[in-house]
This record gives sequence, C-alpha cells and structure tokens, in this order.
Amino acid sequence: MISGQRITVILPAYNAAKTLERTYAEIPHDVVDEVILTDDASHDETVALSQSLGIHTLRHDANKGYGANQKTCYAEALARGADIVVMLHPDYQYSPKLVTAMASMVASRHYDVVLASRILGHGALAGGMPLYKYLANRFLTVAENLLLGLNLSEYHTGYRAWSRRVLEKLPLALCSDDFVFDNQMIAQAAFADFPIGEISCPTRYFDEASSINFSRSVTYGLGVLQTALDYRLARWGLRESPLFPKQPI
Repeated sequence: MISGQRITVILPAYNAAKTLERTYAEIPHDVVDEVILTDDASHDETVALSQSLGIHTLRHDANKGYGANQKTCYAEALARGADIVVMLHPDYQYSPKLVTAMASMVASRHYDVVLASRILGHGALAGGMPLYKYLANRFLTVAENLLLGLNLSEYHTGYRAWSRRVLEKLPLALCSDDFVFDNQMIAQAAFADFPIGEISCPTRYFDEASSINFSRSVTYGLGVLQTALDYRLARWGLRESPLFPKQPI
C-alpha cells in the first residue's frame, strides 16, 4: 500500500513465458498488494508459470486481443479492491522498479493517470527502439498533442498507472479490443479532464520483447489519428462519439 491505498499491478500477457519471471521478480512487492495476470490464450507456458509464481491468474479460452485483455485485467483489479492499478507489459521491456514511483504520483492525488515515457530522457533509441518506430511515435505524438490540446512526450507506452475513479468512470467497454485501446483510453481520460502526469522510463528491445509487425503498426497509427480526430470533433460539438460522451463521465 501507499498512503493507505491498495496497489495492484496488472499484466496483460500473450506468450510471455520467456520474460514473465524476470518481470515479476523486479516488481516492488513491498508496496504492491496484488499482481493479476490475464493470459490471452497463449501457446506457451505463461499460465503455468504465472500460477507457480503465485500470481492471481485469469485465462481467455480464445484470443480476444490486447484491448480485451486489459478490460479483463481492469475489471478484475477493481473487483478485488484496487485503489491504484499499474498496467505493465510482462515482456520485460519496461522497468518494473518504477511501479512505486508511478503509484506514488497517483496516490499523491496530483494525478489520476501516470504514463511511463520512453521518450523523456532520450532512452528510446538507446534502448534499441527501431528508428522507424521512433519516427512514427514522434509524428503521432505531435498530431495527438495538437488535436487533444495536451503536451505529452508520448502516448504509446505500455506502462501506465490509473486511479480507481478513472477506471470506474471511463466507458472502457466501448474501446477497441485491439492495440488502439491504449490510445483511446488516454484520450477518454483527457476528455474527462483527469490530470495526466509522466515519468521517464528506460526501455529494452530484444528478441523476446513483444512488438507488433509493420502492417499492424500502420493499422494502429491510423486508429490513433482517427481517435484524436474524433476527440477534437467531439470537443467542438461537431460529431457525437460514444467514446467521448457529451455529459460529464
């Protein structure tokens, strides 16, 4: 716990057996009350390994997608009493040691959302991020900042902390079940005027770290731009969108 608030780390997993144990070992268990893993019908030993580590483990019988995996994780975390939920990829790409710092920023009540940025501190390229991914990240972030009216260093990190009130109020069920879920969730939080903070995070790119291929990256990028455009039109009252309802959430 931090300041009397229950901390839960969620791990949306797919074929994460090679990296799960390393990720779990670096989670600060002195402050984290529970770890929840949802397995999206992996073909490896992710579920067995998760259970052997004592992680509260859920499993989808069929692959539902990255966004659907997170929806299951968040619902379970709330049902089990989480006050702050930190979403961390179990592929060891991000440092689990920052969970305490991220959760503390939310516990301070200065922020309801905290993003671990690979761009702050110039760690992305040094950590091995492919150049084309870095350039796409920069382009999409500039476009999103313009359309959402924010000044974030990146929107595409797989490491985020959320307060309970955000997770209870955002219409997450209406978000995509695919990778653009992440982006839609940030846009929803911004639309509802939840304060968003960032922290610098080193990153690692290696063979076992998860990554989407080029064609899916293009689909994701187009979805990001569509989400940002829908946000702006909803802000201006020019287009209704179920993701961005008129009334306060």
